[in-house]
Amino acid sequence: MAKAIYKITFLNAGRIYELYARDVQSSALWGFTEVSELLFDVNEGLVLDPTEERLKDEFGQTRRLFLPMQSIVRIEEVERKGSSAIRDAGSGEKVVTPFPMPSKGR
Repeated sequence: MAKAIYKITFLNAGRIYELYARDVQSSALWGFTEVSELLFDVNEGLVLDPTEERLKDEFGQTRRLFLPMQSIVRIEEVERKGSSAIRDAGSGEKVVTPFPMPSKGR
């Protein structure tokens, strides 16, 4: 039987993060939820999703993530992994780092 996949939505520094993981449980640290076995898309060559790369850079070396219970918006068990995201907490829109454009000449 395949191991469950969880979508964890939590608030961090004014942004809403959506990550996927294989294991979510109550932590031995009081008031925290433990998230482990984070899932990231492995793309070789061309980077298709800069948000996924940004999340992988931030959390890729993380063995266990301890989230304060009050920062968690929702935990869902899902059929398959979707795309991870970082959203603005106020508007709910995806936070996208703009592609650097050359400055205008004078």
